[in-house]
Amino acid sequence: MTERLRPEETARAAALLRAGALVAFPTETVYGLGADACNGRAVAAVFEAKGRPHFNPLICHYASADAAFADVRPDARARALAATFWPGPLSLVLPRRAECRVDLLASAGLDTLAVRVPAHPLALDLLRRVDRPVAAPSANRSGRVSPTTAEAVLEELGGRIAAVLDGGPCPVGLESTVLDLSGNGAVLLRPGGVPLEAIESVIGPVGRAPPPEAGAAARRAPGLLASHYAPSLPLRLNATSVAPDEALLAFGPPLPGAGAVWSLSDSGDLREAAARLFAGLRWLDAEGARRGLKRIAVMPIPAHGLGLAVNDRLARAAAPRPDDPPAPPDGG
Repeated sequence: MTERLRPEETARAAALLRAGALVAFPTETVYGLGADACNGRAVAAVFEAKGRPHFNPLICHYASADAAFADVRPDARARALAATFWPGPLSLVLPRRAECRVDLLASAGLDTLAVRVPAHPLALDLLRRVDRPVAAPSANRSGRVSPTTAEAVLEELGGRIAAVLDGGPCPVGLESTVLDLSGNGAVLLRPGGVPLEAIESVIGPVGRAPPPEAGAAARRAPGLLASHYAPSLPLRLNATSVAPDEALLAFGPPLPGAGAVWSLSDSGDLREAAARLFAGLRWLDAEGARRGLKRIAVMPIPAHGLGLAVNDRLARAAAPRPDDPPAPPDGG
């Protein structure tokens, strides 16, 4: 059985992690599936619990920038970004130090490591108590919708992990931005909770990674498989109309005629949309299946600020899978 721990039981969660068990915990982005990153068996258990591809690296979480930079080599850009955005939803991919404590499995054998300091008081308390890096991908089965509540974690991983530390809903609801600083140029590997524009205001222009699965660069961070964050029902993006046999993920005033509706933001607020994205996909997937609906139609969402990250998640969720039915014609 998976224990559901209250905030006052953080010491119990830390003890489980230090003993090599898996514990899900809240961050400002989504719930992470925590493991002692220095313990190869614990890290392997993360892959097993999630059914995650072993070539997909994990992000390591730390209680402070100093703790993170003890395992990786920061440059002036990394230090400036850490000073600006940590604690916060930004992960930096940097070269591993020779004395790096993190097991190589956590970084998929690469010479780089993704690190961050989360901005959630319960997560920071837990990390201080553990006093070592904690590898923590999203606490869901691989390719499924990321959880933003303890209930969603239990739906995904109940019975597979030791405990979930319940800190209530995650305030951001969208994973961290992942930025590769391991080379001379800065490369955005995954849009997320810190908008690209904010990053560029600190370090200047940032490049983009190759498309998913297009070479080694796509292996430097999690969340870069083409089909990812996928509900069971197929997604149809940029919908301008909706059929009765479709569920609708709405942004702004909902289109009429859907079999079920989840509004990301009635007012068109991108921050609200980001926070409600995964909960909406999860609800529409379950409710759509219950009502016998065929797919989820997604209204257009602006591709700037946090909208860039929302569209990135939706594109991965909509990527074709071998067992998907043929996509409907464009224009709907």
